[in-house]
Amino acid sequence: MSLKKKIMLSFFISAAVIAVLAAFEYFSFIEIRREIRYLEITDTINRLSLQLRRHEKNYFLYSPVKAEQESVIVHFYLRELREILAKNPGLERNEQPSLHMSIQDYERRFNEIEAGVTKLQGVFDRTTASSSHNEKIFSLIEDTFIERPEQSAEYIEQNRLLPHGHMLLAGLRRLDADIRALRKTGEDILFISRDLDKVARERAETVISVSQLAILVIFPVFFIVGIGLLFFIGSNVVQRLRLLIAVVEKTGKGTYTHLIPPSPGKAPDEVGVLIDKFNTMEDELSQREAELDRKNKELIHTKKLAAIGTLAAGVAHELNNPLNNIHLSAQVLSKEVGEYCSPSVQEAVSDIVGQTIRVKGIVADLLEFARGREPRIQAVHLTELIEHVYKKLAVDKDNIRFTLDAGPSDVVMMADPEQMERVFINLFRNAIEAMPQGGELAAAVQSDGEAVTIRISDTGRGLPRNVLDKVFEPFFTTKDKGTGLGLAIVFNIIKKHYGEIHVASEEGKGTQFTITMPKESP
Repeated sequence: MSLKKKIMLSFFISAAVIAVLAAFEYFSFIEIRREIRYLEITDTINRLSLQLRRHEKNYFLYSPVKAEQESVIVHFYLRELREILAKNPGLERNEQPSLHMSIQDYERRFNEIEAGVTKLQGVFDRTTASSSHNEKIFSLIEDTFIERPEQSAEYIEQNRLLPHGHMLLAGLRRLDADIRALRKTGEDILFISRDLDKVARERAETVISVSQLAILVIFPVFFIVGIGLLFFIGSNVVQRLRLLIAVVEKTGKGTYTHLIPPSPGKAPDEVGVLIDKFNTMEDELSQREAELDRKNKELIHTKKLAAIGTLAAGVAHELNNPLNNIHLSAQVLSKEVGEYCSPSVQEAVSDIVGQTIRVKGIVADLLEFARGREPRIQAVHLTELIEHVYKKLAVDKDNIRFTLDAGPSDVVMMADPEQMERVFINLFRNAIEAMPQGGELAAAVQSDGEAVTIRISDTGRGLPRNVLDKVFEPFFTTKDKGTGLGLAIVFNIIKKHYGEIHVASEEGKGTQFTITMPKESP
């Protein structure tokens, strides 16, 4: 991450902390307002509940005329409570069903009491009319029975004003039970309304406390985060700049070192990019030096090959004619001696012929190495060529297991078929000679875009690690017999085709030659 982005990030983090605080306080303000509104509603419910109970008591205390006025007021407060609950369906949460049900139950009981009172007044009228001698007593009881229906019933029974089981007595006792139930329901309404008011106050205080706590917590966090980020960015940049200055001073003195940043693996900022560019420059210089060294070695090797080739051409030319004469003379001598000479003479003549043929082969290799003609480019089917070379070598098929992997289709490239045949002959022959007890000889051809990769591997004796750099030098061999020119000829042919050849080997496990050549000749 760049320094600019880090600074911007630290600013945004600090701003985000403030924004979080502002947003939190904003929502806290909304929540406080909602809780205050909730508190106002619960306070209103509590106030209406108290007024309801007060007028309920007045209803039972006053005369029937005044009781009717109190009844109207009771129904008014009940309606107010229902409307508040209807407008605020989530007001009570878990408690609302009990308050709503209590109000419904209270209203139902109050209506039943009103109906019961009206019915009892009718009974009192009939009773008073039928008992003229007790008319004043019943009139007095009728004016006060709503307040104490049970005492009124007991008084009538004690004074035997009515027979036991009279419907008036039963009605008074039923009215008393209804009044007690109504008052119990009224107490439940008061309890619930007070509980709602208490919860509302606690919630409002909790929201206010949380808001205060947020201010006390987030402001220190803002200062800690802001100062911490500023210190971290500053110290990190200064530390890496000091390290870079020290390395640049060493570079100026001729010591090239690879700079490792203090925080590896992270996305680089401007200082990190500068360090990466410095390391890249060091790597490129190192690679150029290695490439220059390799080119110098190749140049020396090429010059050495050219000098040896010139010498080999001269020597081969001077030796070729005498060798031909010796070979012809030895053949004539072999025919002349026939069976008339002793076996030792015949063996000596045969040895002369054999050694002459061997020397002629060496001279032929020298001429092949020295001539180095330019390739005659034409289309070459690699699969067919490799199979043809293997069959041409007349290898013991029971001893050597040969495999060819050329993919789903044949690979065609532009090359000199004779020279490529010589390449595979030399590589196959070396592989076979490295496996006197038998083994696996594998050839693989892979086409990759504009290039062709050929791998020849065996499971033979392998080569020591210290001779791998010398295998393509002329006259170098690890065999008891050999000219050491086979791989040098292979190297020259591959180079003339603008290719590369590499060898990998391990003693006791085998050797692999990898050839990379362009499909089309440049």
